[in-house]
Amino acid sequence: MDPKALDQLLPFVLKRDNVARYEDGSVYIGDRRKYPFEKEFLRCDDVEDVARAIEDMVTQGGGPWVAAVFAMVMAAKRVEGKPLDEALDTLRKAKLRLTNTRPTNTAMARRLDDALRIAEKAGTEGLPIGQAILNWIRRTRDKVYENYEYRARLGAGLVDDGDGILTMCFAETAFILAMAFARQDGKNIHVYTPETRPYLQGARLTAPSLHELDIPVQIITDNMPAYVMSQGKIQKYFTAADLITLDGHVCNKIGTFQNAIAAHHHGIPYFVFMWGADPRSPDRASIKIENRDPAEIRACRGMPTTIDEIDAYYPAFDITPPYMVSGVITMHGILSPYDLKRHFGVA
Repeated sequence: MDPKALDQLLPFVLKRDNVARYEDGSVYIGDRRKYPFEKEFLRCDDVEDVARAIEDMVTQGGGPWVAAVFAMVMAAKRVEGKPLDEALDTLRKAKLRLTNTRPTNTAMARRLDDALRIAEKAGTEGLPIGQAILNWIRRTRDKVYENYEYRARLGAGLVDDGDGILTMCFAETAFILAMAFARQDGKNIHVYTPETRPYLQGARLTAPSLHELDIPVQIITDNMPAYVMSQGKIQKYFTAADLITLDGHVCNKIGTFQNAIAAHHHGIPYFVFMWGADPRSPDRASIKIENRDPAEIRACRGMPTTIDEIDAYYPAFDITPPYMVSGVITMHGILSPYDLKRHFGVA
């Protein structure tokens, strides 16, 4: 599908320039904390602004890598004309700062590795580094959206007419497109999305995105999926993944695992969209779970839900073992989680 036509099919929050963009020397990030009540963009004028925005959940899922590589453009533009060693040192420090904002989702780290390689190559060839990174981003984003479409069509093919579908958090572009393609194919579907505490991505991002595309959706609380499954309302479970190890462990937003347990108990297949393979994540032991500030779960949307003196615990992600995963939706097709290493060509 033509990139512009694909963009038209997407809801506001997922249109490529609404995720993040580089404009007039600054990075503008779609502020998902305020969506769907407000459609605003946070302007970032330096790398630290972008890093804080990622840490503060201005964007998440597939958004951080886009914001981060645009931050590398911004950093490169600021050091144009300086000695190459000094310029590259600045970019390496920027890469490290940005990488540390997302210790679990390694997609951003691998994209930043690529951006730095592009910068080093351009620098040694005497080419403008910022423009080289910007050109690479444009090519890479086009390819990423082609991959979204391919995986979305695979996902849509797994959906049967009349299916009730459970998701978790904001499964991003491939999932939303899969639901859109299923509807285009004439399938009657109904999506259930848990609210996803404490940032309510399911309620604020997933549900409005589906609603914008006229796809039937209902919000449920995070502790309802097992009961809704027991009522026979759900036939498929789909999520994205922040990381899938080469041995098939799925790391995603906290709550994904408990839903997978309930789905496994009820005989409901669980399919997960995979962004790509990270050779530095071979197994469960290689996953670093991000533990966020416990204060974030003592409140919701700025409203305290308990008193500050009570302790809290907030691991942002959990890990689902491969035996609970029916299929991984990849650019190699729909694979068994046990077969990822062979298909991704990692010895």
